[in-house]
Amino acid sequence: MYPLVFILFLLVLIAGVLMISGSLNSTIAQRTQFFGMMRCVGMSKQQVVRFVRLEALNWCKTAVPIGVLLGTCLAWGLNAVLRYLVGGEFSEIPVFGVSAVGIVSGAVLGVLTVWIAAQSPAKRAARVSPIAAVSGNAADGKRKPHRAKARFLKVESSLGVSHAVSAKKNLFLMSGSFALSIILFLCFSVLVELLGCLLPTSLSAPNLTIASSDYSNTVNHTLVDTISGMEGVTHACGRMYAENIPAAFDVDTGQTTVDLISYDDLQLGWLPDDDMLRKGSDLSKVYGDSGYVLAIWDQDVPLDVGDKIRLGSSEVEIAGMLKYSPFSNSGQTDGEIILICSEETFTRLTGVRDYAIIDIQVAKSASDQDVAAIRGLADGRYEFTDRRDEGDRSTYWAFSLFIYGFLAVIALITVLNIVNSISMSVSARMKQYGAMRAVGMDGRQLTGMIAAEAATYAFSGCIIGCAAGLPLSRLLYDKLITSNFPYHTWSLPVPALCIILLFVLGATAASVYAPSKRMRRMAITETINEL
Repeated sequence: MYPLVFILFLLVLIAGVLMISGSLNSTIAQRTQFFGMMRCVGMSKQQVVRFVRLEALNWCKTAVPIGVLLGTCLAWGLNAVLRYLVGGEFSEIPVFGVSAVGIVSGAVLGVLTVWIAAQSPAKRAARVSPIAAVSGNAADGKRKPHRAKARFLKVESSLGVSHAVSAKKNLFLMSGSFALSIILFLCFSVLVELLGCLLPTSLSAPNLTIASSDYSNTVNHTLVDTISGMEGVTHACGRMYAENIPAAFDVDTGQTTVDLISYDDLQLGWLPDDDMLRKGSDLSKVYGDSGYVLAIWDQDVPLDVGDKIRLGSSEVEIAGMLKYSPFSNSGQTDGEIILICSEETFTRLTGVRDYAIIDIQVAKSASDQDVAAIRGLADGRYEFTDRRDEGDRSTYWAFSLFIYGFLAVIALITVLNIVNSISMSVSARMKQYGAMRAVGMDGRQLTGMIAAEAATYAFSGCIIGCAAGLPLSRLLYDKLITSNFPYHTWSLPVPALCIILLFVLGATAASVYAPSKRMRRMAITETINEL
């Protein structure tokens, strides 16, 4: 578990480094003349490196306090939500707490991220030749000139793609930052499913139970109707139970008996709503007095839909399979064969009408007096259990808030990073765009060129992000979920993938608007004389 947490932390750190490094590289390209002039007046390469590092660290003077202040306010807001909205075990959490360790750790992480990110841009600035003070061109003169191929694209689109791929390091940084956002989103989406496994939300979860002491069918069946009409009760459902029923199977199994459990119509109807049924199940066959049952899937149980089981003089057919056992904490049956049928089928097969257990759900407004009245029905004959505390969803909502909040932050970082990176890239090539306007390129073509450049970064980032994020998502899923809950297997996270890709594409489209609008509004002479 700890190595996986460390990997996620490392990914966040790398994402921050790439985003800051990309912004610094664009800034260096935009200030080529400045660094060339510094070299002209005698500044050495080492001094340029120190200058860029100190300038980057200078950002921390305002960024770190602002980050600490915003982080503290956000923490106070989350504490308030946990205390006043979630409640439960978080009802006593202090709202205005301050963590000195958290503040110091966040500040150190921020400074460290900026320091690491400044290394490559600092070295790039040191390579700017003094002649750049006149030409405005960095050491890019070493790059071999080439024409943009416009065989399949329009000229402006080809130029945009050429701008994106000509600077390999910038392409790597831009694509890498986009890809890391996708990777982080896919990885943290696994925690959403893990939360559902650790704290499952089931429509059939009872608040109160009345059961026989030895789980025998001795609870009078009329008690369900009595409880259903009581104040504060929303649902009351009974279950009959018979174990070790001799059985014969038409498939090779190591079992000779089955356990049979009854569900009423309401409990059967909850199964698809709780997403409990495996693909190919037909629940409609199980209702009423029928010859169909449901079986619980287990890796050691070789049964499947359509298999037939002989119970005494009767034969039943499996109409569906449950994904896991709702009667065990692990969700497994440990090789035992458990069948679920309707009440009518259970009575026909066993002759039993009374229940082994009654599950009761009460409204949130139910008072202690209402619960005491239900307890009185047990009257010492049956065991009564109050499970209302187990139904407290405060922990579930708290973790949901954390996970979805973090996913929202990742999505927001993705949007801000793309918009900022594209804007900086356009600013760094202001002279080139001015020259193109001077030779006749109109505003629509400039927009197309910027859009093509942004789309190149987005496309390469999406390819890299999906290629690395999906295997890592599967690795985390196998380690965190499948190893503990074998009935859950990884599948392509289509919803999460669509969400983050739509964010990336939407942010890319939004990032084109402001730079292209600025370019169209500037006079041709102004764009040529820029910088």
